[in-house]
Amino acid sequence: MGTSRGAAPMECSINRRGFLAAIPAAAIVAGCVPGAKVLDGNWGRFAASTDRTVDHSAWDAFLSRYLVFSADGVNRIRYAAAASADPMILRPYLAKLETIDPASLGKDEQMAFWINLYNAATVDLILQKPSVKSIRDLGPLTLGPWDKKIVTIAGTRLSLNNIEHGILRPIWQDVRVHYAVNCASIGCPNLAPRAYTGANLETMLEQAAADYINHPRGFARIDGKLRASSIYDWYASDWGTQADILNHARRYARRESAALLAEATRIDSFAYDWALNAA
Repeated sequence: MGTSRGAAPMECSINRRGFLAAIPAAAIVAGCVPGAKVLDGNWGRFAASTDRTVDHSAWDAFLSRYLVFSADGVNRIRYAAAASADPMILRPYLAKLETIDPASLGKDEQMAFWINLYNAATVDLILQKPSVKSIRDLGPLTLGPWDKKIVTIAGTRLSLNNIEHGILRPIWQDVRVHYAVNCASIGCPNLAPRAYTGANLETMLEQAAADYINHPRGFARIDGKLRASSIYDWYASDWGTQADILNHARRYARRESAALLAEATRIDSFAYDWALNAA
């Protein structure tokens, strides 16, 4: 779905989920957003013809037990309950994913692999400190844990930023990635209630986009002006212009959201809630 728009955004050490949200926007160097540049190495290779699938049943079981559908439309996780039962509950699943060479998978199965790995690894970080108020507290100066090397895939130590900005975004060039990866925050698109797979990938990506765009976290009218998620600000270049963002949103908008976006010509402000998505 996503398309290349030429040069990748400028790379810098500041990541969107940490320092960008911790200091005034005026203090950030223009264009200093995480770059969508393929990570050095043999990434982006796919098995041309294979029916190999990855077993994500352990992730499904965790989600079935600990994910809560809240009345406000935000999916939350019972982190404290899961940590009390076993803070290492996701470690065997993550260890199993570490044994898989992504290049042995077809393109859809591999995208699902990376999304599930990112989301499960993020939840695992919270399970080690379930009392935190925000995932940004897991790093110095509210920088968060995104640059910490936490998994080893195909012999390479990777961080969450490596997975998102060095693999998923630049290789797939699909803006729906932003609706699939979850940063354990209220403002983030929902953590899906089941694992992504190659077979359900397209359906789940479409559902994730629709769910977010039709929720006030995605778009809302505040004091007569259009407010959007900061995702559309931090990663505006992944969509293009504001007109491109609005046209994208209209594809998925229903009922109240469709009316809200029907005549919109600009986004007046952006917002994001960094509170932990804990139940």
